[in-house]
Amino acid sequence: MDPDVIQDSLRKDNYEDLDLGPRFKRMQITDNIRELQTVLRDRSTSRSDFVFYADRLIRLVVEDGLNQLPYREKEVTTPTGCKYKGLMYEKGNCCVSIMRSGEAMEQALRDCCRSIRIGKILIYSDEDTHDAKVVYSKLPPDIANRKVLLLYPIGSTGNTVIKAMHVLKENKVPEKNVVLLNLFITPQAAKTLIETFPELTILTSEVHPIAPHHFGQKYFGTS
Repeated sequence: MDPDVIQDSLRKDNYEDLDLGPRFKRMQITDNIRELQTVLRDRSTSRSDFVFYADRLIRLVVEDGLNQLPYREKEVTTPTGCKYKGLMYEKGNCCVSIMRSGEAMEQALRDCCRSIRIGKILIYSDEDTHDAKVVYSKLPPDIANRKVLLLYPIGSTGNTVIKAMHVLKENKVPEKNVVLLNLFITPQAAKTLIETFPELTILTSEVHPIAPHHFGQKYFGTS
């Protein structure tokens, strides 16, 4: 995507209209999704309600994210003996969660894909400088041959995801094989990621200049 076009889009007041190219995908905003986003941003929301509504939104993002994975046609026989032409996933998908907040999205993925392999990347981000540093990573040994769902709910600057992408690329994962599943992302983070990794697919539920930074602390009860 042309950087000048992206910059013009960032100046818009209506971030719902932000156009970052075909690999940046925003879920269709329904009243249901907007309610979930509202509850998660409300500072008066109790932790139990926060987790409940977060899990609902995560499940919707994960379900939509599965549409980004490759399928193949498959014909099956129904209990009545009829033939049915359907679809099934191609083999070779996995997940990598960016700890700790990314782990909040793992259960929803397991509920949809029971046997999916899950890797981990731990990245420390300085609260003042936003500098990110890789502390730990454990990935499937054959990850270079897999499609990767990268889990990270909050995109504020994009620095953490950039570090995680470098880890994946060091392990020979093609950029085009990675799909970032995200709940909330700022326009600047989205712009940075698209410019840095033009073949990365990003799926999010909302683009907004103010990210709910409290997500991880409130979800895990560490605030």
